[in-house]
Amino acid sequence: MQSAETTRRRILDAATEEFAARGIAGARVDRIADASGASKPMLYRYFGSKEQLFEVVFTSHVIANSDRVPFDASDLPDYAARLYDDYLADPALLRLISWKRLERLSVGYLYPGLEENDVAHLRDIGEEQQRGTIRQDMDPADVWSLLISMASTWAETSITDVARPEDAAALHARRREALAAATRAAFSPPARPRP
Repeated sequence: MQSAETTRRRILDAATEEFAARGIAGARVDRIADASGASKPMLYRYFGSKEQLFEVVFTSHVIANSDRVPFDASDLPDYAARLYDDYLADPALLRLISWKRLERLSVGYLYPGLEENDVAHLRDIGEEQQRGTIRQDMDPADVWSLLISMASTWAETSITDVARPEDAAALHARRREALAAATRAAFSPPARPRP
């Protein structure tokens, strides 16, 4: 007999696929139940509703990204490059973010309930600004938003070109280097003029 945690995990995996492909409105509980091997009543018992299931899937991907790529304000170029790699490893993350933005929160803060993560990141950026390692003429919230946007340049939501794991290693290396260079140029303090 399967454990409750195994069943829950199968439902979350099937729901991730369904929501990433079809969004909240387009997702069907029947398909999630069929793909997971669980019944619809069991799915509702575990998660309450399709909307609640989406929120669990969404939050789990956001937290997993945060756990896999710990934030380091003292090295923004490296952090951006590590985010590039994580977006390759979890393409569903950016799709889920896009669907939530399109179908739930068209404006404002996208991660209600997870504010403490960003508060800590903004604090760390502010501390680095005080140390003089990050330019001080930008609000920490703007540094954070721009950094995340830059790191997702080639992610699933790209308006130019989406990176794929099967792309040549040299192409991934070039993108990481470009991202690190752009991050360094954008957020490093301006050079002091020589006397």
